[in-house]
Amino acid sequence: MLNDLISDGLTRIRNASMRRLETAKLLHSKVVEATLSILAAKGYVESYNVIEEGNKKFINVVLKYDEYGRSVINELKRVSKPGRRVYQGKDDIKRFKNGYGTVIVSTSKGVMSGIEASKAGVGGEVLCTVW
Repeated sequence: MLNDLISDGLTRIRNASMRRLETAKLLHSKVVEATLSILAAKGYVESYNVIEEGNKKFINVVLKYDEYGRSVINELKRVSKPGRRVYQGKDDIKRFKNGYGTVIVSTSKGVMSGIEASKAGVGGEVLCTVW
C-alpha cells in the first residue's frame, strides 16, 4: 500500500519522461487529478484522462516534449512529504525560478498554483515544484 500517491505519481511522470515514453499511468486520487490539471494548464503535460479498470481508477497522462525530443519538464520535485510537511502563508509564496517554474499549493480553496494562491490571498501546503 502506498502512503503518498502524489510523490508516486510525480515519480512515475519523471521516470516516463526520462525514458521518453508517450504516456504514464498513475493511480487516481482527487489531489493527483487536481495537480495534473494545473500541470496541463501550465503546459507541462499534453493532457490526461481518468480511466476505470474494474473497481479501480487510474489516470493516463500524455507527456509533452519539445521539437528536439526533450521533455518539457526539467525538474519535478515533491516538497511537502508525509514525514515533513511544508506550509507557506500567503505572504511567503514567492515566484519559483524567477517565474519560469511553478509551485503547486494545496489550500483551503483547493489545489492551485502559487501565483493563483497569492492572488486569492491564501496559503497552504506546498505540494511540489515544477520547471
